[in-house]
Amino acid sequence: MTVDIFIPCFIDQVFPETGFNMIKILEKFNVEVHYNDNQTCCGQMAFNSGFWDEARAMGAKFIKDFPNNRPIVGPSASCTGFVKNYYSELFYNSSLHIEYKRLQKYIFEFTDFMVNVLKVEDVGATFNAKVTYHDSCAALREYGIKDEPRKLLAKVKGLELIEMEDTDVCCGFGGTFSVKHEPISTAMAEQKVQNALDTDAEYIVSTDSSCLMHQYGYIKKHKLPIKTIHIVDVLASGW
Repeated sequence: MTVDIFIPCFIDQVFPETGFNMIKILEKFNVEVHYNDNQTCCGQMAFNSGFWDEARAMGAKFIKDFPNNRPIVGPSASCTGFVKNYYSELFYNSSLHIEYKRLQKYIFEFTDFMVNVLKVEDVGATFNAKVTYHDSCAALREYGIKDEPRKLLAKVKGLELIEMEDTDVCCGFGGTFSVKHEPISTAMAEQKVQNALDTDAEYIVSTDSSCLMHQYGYIKKHKLPIKTIHIVDVLASGW
């Protein structure tokens, strides 16, 4: 199989190793990976902030950067979910109507692609730690994944998954929400991290680096005994 990979802004600028690890895993299962280095933002941040004209311009470029009729795989439920669900708000009945409908058909979040397209649950990873899983709002409510990440984690040797209380409650990031409503955002991060600490887990795992970055900021500031890690980085461990 041949795929295009979509590297979201957060991965590109802050967590590039996650992008490389996604490629490592895909290539292990004989997936030929293509990366268009002209790709930029999908437009989600502008869209969520109310700048729809700017989001439409970025979205139009994004559509043109992925012209091939093959899967597009990205390590972010937030970004892939945005393209799947909201490009119809930007491009319905426009000159890019056919193109955006094609793109929505082919774009996949990484764990969805592994479990439901490649039919792979055991990637051969080893990660000797107790972890707890955070369902990001975008993953659970927009993209619609819950079981797929857990199926992959269940096959990781040495990993013990302990579910936290209110795993489906927002961590408080919400893009620009964390900037515009800092006190509320911080309180939500505090609650989420405390729920994770209550499990005695060593790591918080998620599909979305933006959520993990937000929680890590709170953890680092308060010097708490827990870490954050993207599920891709867990799955790339030990081999």
